[in-house]
Amino acid sequence: MQGNMERKRIHSLKRRTFQMAKTAFLPFCFLLMLLSSLTMSCGQQQTASLPVADSVQLTKMDSIRADSLDFRIKHHYTENYNFEVIKDSLALQIQIPEEAINNMPLDTFYVAKGELVVVADIRILPADSVDSVWIQLARNNNEFGWVHEKQMLVNVVPDDSISQFVYFFSKKHWLIFLAVFLMVMMAYGLRRLFSDKSYVIQFKDIATFYPTMLTITVACAATLFTSIQMFVPEQWQEFYFHPSLNPFSHHWPMALFLTSVWMIIIMVIATIDDSLRHLSMGEAVPYLLGVVALCVVNYLLFTFTTSFYLGYLLLALYIGWAVYRYLFKTRSKYICGNCGRQIKSKGKCPYCGVVNE
Repeated sequence: MQGNMERKRIHSLKRRTFQMAKTAFLPFCFLLMLLSSLTMSCGQQQTASLPVADSVQLTKMDSIRADSLDFRIKHHYTENYNFEVIKDSLALQIQIPEEAINNMPLDTFYVAKGELVVVADIRILPADSVDSVWIQLARNNNEFGWVHEKQMLVNVVPDDSISQFVYFFSKKHWLIFLAVFLMVMMAYGLRRLFSDKSYVIQFKDIATFYPTMLTITVACAATLFTSIQMFVPEQWQEFYFHPSLNPFSHHWPMALFLTSVWMIIIMVIATIDDSLRHLSMGEAVPYLLGVVALCVVNYLLFTFTTSFYLGYLLLALYIGWAVYRYLFKTRSKYICGNCGRQIKSKGKCPYCGVVNE
């Protein structure tokens, strides 16, 4: 009898040690990722950054280089920048912009959707009442044509997968999130038809902080995203034209946002892992769908309310409420000495039935 109890205690100790190591593993991975990013940012030159030149060096530059540098800072791209056409076609005129301003006959050709173009030249014409910035684009077959910058930008995206994802997400995110939310609500409704014992995040939650941390991080990321759009939109434009997922290659608002994105990825992995450890597959699937639904609601809510400055107050209230719910309603303070599962109070273990004193 004593031998069996001793083996159970050893098994329980091993399980608790494994859980402690597992809990510390994810923060260690996040810290390692940040240190690796810092090392790469120190050892590599970022293509999106500009060389720092003092006033003496700048005065020695010729006017063409100075104009190009000024255009790069204000518009976030310059000559030799690559775009991809995303609309059905983009019309380019062969003649120089001055002929268009003087209403002279023009010859045009069209660039089809999906074709790549490169910025060959830039002209600034203050006399043009429509758009003073003209861009000359070149195709692969050495055809050159001019177009207004405003017309160009609505028909192209940077030739970069991250920039294209940002463009697509910014245009379609409301529809995507609405579709996801409706599907999750339908799944919840079907689940309630078969069982009233479903676990629900932050109401009838499992004893782990990762799901709560995930929803808080999504809320913070949504607030940061809208704040960047409101107060420092040029940083978002720079990220759009020269994307980098390294937080240390950006100024602090964008760095915080990208850090929150990396944290979301880590929290998603931890939430799925802990949910499957605490729940059966049948219970974990609807629970995780609920987590997704809450993340969608948080993103939409804080993205919308932050534009009216109300989101900052709501964020503080939500973080306080979520942490309170976990500390006083969800957190398990004890571990069963027999099976090693987390329990909220002493007494009979709800998993193995052993009484813990």
